[in-house]
Amino acid sequence: METINSKLLNWASILDDKTREQALATAKLPFIYPHLALMPDAHLGKGATVGSVIPTLGAVIPAAVGVDIGCGMIAVRTQYSLNDLPKDRKRLREAIERVIPLSAGHNNRTVKATAEPRIAELKKLAAKAGFNPGQYVEKWELQLGSLGSGNHFIEVCVDETQAVWLFLHSGSRGVGNKIAQHHIGIARHAVAKKQIHLPDPDLAYLEEGTSQFDRYIEELHWAQHFALLNREEMMDRVITQFGNWVGGPVRELERINCHHNFTRQERHYGKSVWVSRKGAIRAERGDPGLIPGSMGTASYVVEGRGNPASLNSSPHGAGREYSRTAARKAFSLDELKKAMQGIEFRASEAFIDEIPAAYKPIDVVMRDAEDLVTIRHSLRQLINVKGD
Repeated sequence: METINSKLLNWASILDDKTREQALATAKLPFIYPHLALMPDAHLGKGATVGSVIPTLGAVIPAAVGVDIGCGMIAVRTQYSLNDLPKDRKRLREAIERVIPLSAGHNNRTVKATAEPRIAELKKLAAKAGFNPGQYVEKWELQLGSLGSGNHFIEVCVDETQAVWLFLHSGSRGVGNKIAQHHIGIARHAVAKKQIHLPDPDLAYLEEGTSQFDRYIEELHWAQHFALLNREEMMDRVITQFGNWVGGPVRELERINCHHNFTRQERHYGKSVWVSRKGAIRAERGDPGLIPGSMGTASYVVEGRGNPASLNSSPHGAGREYSRTAARKAFSLDELKKAMQGIEFRASEAFIDEIPAAYKPIDVVMRDAEDLVTIRHSLRQLINVKGD
């Protein structure tokens, strides 16, 4: 850990100047308490740094939560081992691609029966919060059970004991994004109205005790729950397809579902604060967690160490070193294929910006996180599914 100043603690050994400057600008805001914690996977983000833990007194910065509210990971450890699996992995990949829309939720045409109870739960929660998600996305129900694109993925992996894990990454989809963008705009308007100068307009905040703050928190909690249920829905579909492929039912030995873009109230250093983890997971002592690498590299099942300086947090992944645009210029499809040797995946130029070389080395990130989490399992991919 590096103490940059009293308001910024840094766990990232790989940190470019622009990311450091962005984090410093956020850390200097007067309502940051006690300090901002920069995780090992930190990189430049919208307004606030991805891979940062931002505790605030009496305010929340919507852009510091992120535009994919509730984005996170889910993993299931099965009773199967590597030797139990059929040789034809392409068949499972294509089966998963048929039952889960891989990009925008509008590719869903009907609500699957398995999603109906979860949608009913979300409708009840929205009614209790006093808002209609349809004001953001008319047919938001169709987005439940869709993966998205970018760094979202579904994988079949094995750990160091050859046990098979099912692993996926997604969030609150288009409806969560629209909620986030709406409240970022409201925060910017509120700050401009008070003629408050900020180093970045996307650091605009909502003050606790205002109706705008209350509305954001209600809708934020709904979107976070949507994201959690979205992952549950997709995982259930993956389990069904995996069981069909392997020729027997799946017995879940463990299921972990954790956010890495979210806000919650916690107590730190003697005060109740809003902790916004933007690209970070909660890592209280004993907390189970998931830290994926990039496609083609290792991922980790971890347990929190409860480090108070990090505000009980840890990294959420490898963290980008190249922007998507820069990665597309720097790397080729042939290089991606080489990086993915031995892994069943759909080779497409759409995935070039997800090549492992565009990310920080996950082993460096995990070494930087040694005082934040304990590694329980190391996973390597057998099958990778992504949306373009």
